[in-house]
Order: sequence, then C-alpha cells, then structure tokens
Amino acid sequence: MEQWHSFKAQLLQNEIDFVIEPYIRFAGEVGEQATMFFQDPSGNALEFKAFKDPEQLFAY
Repeated sequence: MEQWHSFKAQLLQNEIDFVIEPYIRFAGEVGEQATMFFQDPSGNALEFKAFKDPEQLFAY
C-alpha cells in the first residue's frame, strides 16, 4: 500500500490524466484496496491497485 501511495504521488506530480482517479475502494471493509486507472502511450487502460491486507485478495 505504501508503494501505491508513493506511485500515486509521482503520477500526480507529473500531471498524469487518470481514467479513474486514485481512490480507496471498500474503505474499512474486507477487501479494502487502493486503485487507479490511466492510459499508456498506446491508449491501453492500466489499473494499479494495492490491498490493505494482501491476505484478503480473493475475499469477495
């Protein structure tokens, strides 16, 4: 999760246009995760996410 927040800060500093802005999904619940989407230079949508507890990766 710490790396995700650091990466998000770098992207914001470099003014990357997001398809879906960085946010925390399922905050305070099982499966809490950070996620963001942006496009690579070829237009492919990329998702980067991190889980608060990696043991809950397939909790849903």
